[in-house]
Amino acid sequence: MTTPPSSAVNADQLQRLVLLEKRARACEDRRELTFVMVNETSGLAPYRQAALWVGEPGRSKSGSARRGVAGKIVALSGLAHPADNSTFNVWLAALIGRHADSTRAGEPCALSVAPESEDMRMWREYLPDKGLWIPLPLAKHAATDEAGATRPVSDGSLQAGLVLWRDEEWTNQDAAMLALLGDAYSHAWRSLGGDTRSWFGSGGWGGALARLRSRGWRLALLLALVAVLFFPVRHSALAPAEVVPRAPFTVRAPLHGVVERVDILPNDTVKQGDLLVLMDAQDIKGKLESARQTLAVAEAELRQRQQQALFDDRSKATLGVLLSQRDQAASEAAYLEDMLARTEIRADRSGIAVFDDPQEWSGRPVSLGERIMVIADPLDVELEAHLPLADAITLHPGARVRLFLNAEPASPVEAALDRVGYRAVPVADGTLAYRVRASFEPGANEAAPDLRVGLKGTAKLYGEQTVFAVYLLRKPLILFRLWLGI
Repeated sequence: MTTPPSSAVNADQLQRLVLLEKRARACEDRRELTFVMVNETSGLAPYRQAALWVGEPGRSKSGSARRGVAGKIVALSGLAHPADNSTFNVWLAALIGRHADSTRAGEPCALSVAPESEDMRMWREYLPDKGLWIPLPLAKHAATDEAGATRPVSDGSLQAGLVLWRDEEWTNQDAAMLALLGDAYSHAWRSLGGDTRSWFGSGGWGGALARLRSRGWRLALLLALVAVLFFPVRHSALAPAEVVPRAPFTVRAPLHGVVERVDILPNDTVKQGDLLVLMDAQDIKGKLESARQTLAVAEAELRQRQQQALFDDRSKATLGVLLSQRDQAASEAAYLEDMLARTEIRADRSGIAVFDDPQEWSGRPVSLGERIMVIADPLDVELEAHLPLADAITLHPGARVRLFLNAEPASPVEAALDRVGYRAVPVADGTLAYRVRASFEPGANEAAPDLRVGLKGTAKLYGEQTVFAVYLLRKPLILFRLWLGI
């Protein structure tokens, strides 16, 4: 630090010091006080950046090169709430912690780092050149004065520090004034120890923990914990769920072929007899025309032999063969006509069509029996869920199920369990899950008027009753059993 010029501490500086002390002691809580520390201290000594660092008692960072007092940045100038996990704040807290560990001075001193180090690179990038460390002894203990009275005094430990940065050198006059202001800040901090809005120190949670040290509080806390652990609850599990039709009619491909077009759209309402899918019939039409010509030739040849049989006995012997050929040709033509009629797939019942994009089916080859779509009654629906294998619990028919739809998560729909799959099957995400079916309670459509096929959400399944301790430790006990191999 440089020696100040001939001008000593003037009346203007003393007035600003008194005003800042008054401002600090007028703060209603520690959040307001930290704001004053890092933002309004510039009224006494100008600076560009300020940070308030608070150590964590009883903790220190290990490592020979990175050793220091553990702590965090609780306030930065120009910011309302500094992010604890940001790269800059983590580095700055570690830097100040190492300085606090290396110095035991109770007066302001310069804050510096080793040249050509990683800390120096970060310093040059983010901070001004000159840093000043102002210790803030926040801890206090009881002491007895000469008159025998007990009063709280600071024990002098470096629990916190205010660090200021600027481009100019810090003078001894600045250090002296800031030391007085630091004592005022410490006193104001200790006076706010009972403020429940603080997040560290002897007040707030710290005061609550101190009160719990008594035997009565410890016993009450233990009894409350035991009571909570034996509180009766029900096993429950969450599973992805979907609203599906109860008894849908499956529309399958009636033959091997290619889908020419789909005449309806997804979720369209169809009536019995409506055309759903038209399959390519060019090959069948060609075969049918050929079969009809073969039938005509067989019938003509049969009539000719029947006329010859009236005068030629040898022609009678061939009538049976020609008759069989005519019947075979007629059967083949009838079969092809039936196949041609089956290229038009029509609805066997009324309902809504449930399938994907119709463009995906146009020109797509299908096999005999391949499912194309389903026709479902929009009011006859049920719940289908896939209970993950890791979350499987004991479920009985009639168990309570609640469906939280993605469209209306705040309005659950009640259902009752019907059945659970015998074994786990692979699901879309590649995991194994048990297929669960549940029926919606009467009046579910009134509670959720938009309940329709295809809606998805999360189902909560309720199992047997147990205590909270078993519910809480169920998964850890499973992992522990697997780890032991029993």
